[in-house]
Amino acid sequence: MSSTIIAILLLITFIGFIVYILKGGNLMIGFFIMAILWAVIGLVPFNVAIKKIFAEPALNYGPTIIYIVFGSWFGRVLVDSGIAPAISAATNKVGKKKPLLAAVLVALVTCLIFVSAYGVGSVIAIGVILLPILLSVGLPRDLALSVFVLSIGAPMYLNVVLYNQMKAFFPKAVYGGKYLEFGIAAMIVQMVAVLIFLFVHRKQIDPAKADENLAIIGAADNADEVKSVPVISYLVPIIPVVMNMLFKWDAVPALTLGTLIAMLLTGQFKDYKHSIQFMNDTIKTAISDIAGLIMFLMALTMFSGAASMNAVRFRPIFAAILPHNTLILCLAMGILAPLALFRGPLHVWGAGAATAAVLSGIGLFSDALLLPLMYVPTLLAVSTDITQSWNVWGLDYMKVDSKKFLKNGVPVMWIVSIINELLVFHFFG
Repeated sequence: MSSTIIAILLLITFIGFIVYILKGGNLMIGFFIMAILWAVIGLVPFNVAIKKIFAEPALNYGPTIIYIVFGSWFGRVLVDSGIAPAISAATNKVGKKKPLLAAVLVALVTCLIFVSAYGVGSVIAIGVILLPILLSVGLPRDLALSVFVLSIGAPMYLNVVLYNQMKAFFPKAVYGGKYLEFGIAAMIVQMVAVLIFLFVHRKQIDPAKADENLAIIGAADNADEVKSVPVISYLVPIIPVVMNMLFKWDAVPALTLGTLIAMLLTGQFKDYKHSIQFMNDTIKTAISDIAGLIMFLMALTMFSGAASMNAVRFRPIFAAILPHNTLILCLAMGILAPLALFRGPLHVWGAGAATAAVLSGIGLFSDALLLPLMYVPTLLAVSTDITQSWNVWGLDYMKVDSKKFLKNGVPVMWIVSIINELLVFHFFG
């Protein structure tokens, strides 16, 4: 079978995969079936497929899963120790007199928490505290939800759990040094966009409608019920990033230090029995939070293995259509960023897995460039797509229409994506 026919068949299955995702198919099963299909269509010898597609990629991904486990545990400790709720509640004290300032503070606090916290469990735990605060100062439900999820998306550039999921595609990329400079700049761009978004819509803030909106979602302004923690503990979420930036610590010891300091400052070590119970409970919850994610990532790495083995088939096509000028490539990715929506071809946890795996496999560009290049459109989707798990929860919890949600978020994130792709060029082009 000629290389051209194989490439066409691979593209047909890729299009079928996109259709499957858009119809709400299970991603884990989809990636596993695609790995098998691409092994068969690509004429990969059976023993080679077993070793290079189904064994080695999963085994080599082991260290990354360790990062995800420790990151998830740190996020869970931030929530269960009371640090994240306390940071959230502290913002509410400003809110009654200055609604716009309170909304700005909630956005900044959300960003701070999710530099390290991760996962739908953490988002729900923080959301049920922060979203009622936004409603209580007078934000409409749709604006409150958009501000909250856009502020979660911004720090994901620095979030070690999400970054290490991206490394499934670009294993040679490094979290640290130049990447962290880019990540901080990209996060700031998105947060500035969130604050401009708030300022533009400031006239829609109406404290008179607060009770009505709180009643619609069946919530009360419950910030007074949050247990108090030392103010110094508010700095704990940034400990892992600071340890990496200043002392080049690996994520595992940095996250462990952050976790232990969080427990120490919030009195979880007051007696032996309590500290063991707290550790056991948070570890158990943290790992159950990511159990499904880990199996999904295993299927994803298998597909990445199949895609990299078939990358040579696509090289002539990509070499012909991809701009070799990195500035044009970055600009094009920014302009096309909305193609990440609905798990499309630029969303790496969707159909974009094939795009990322093939781009990495053909070797035209370095992993250091490709990871942020694909991260930007993916974070557009994480921040505003209705297929993102915590966004789905937010729409249901806040009783917001999905069209309104997309209308609020997509234009903001499109502009952010173009700016951040130019930053990708600046740092890595």
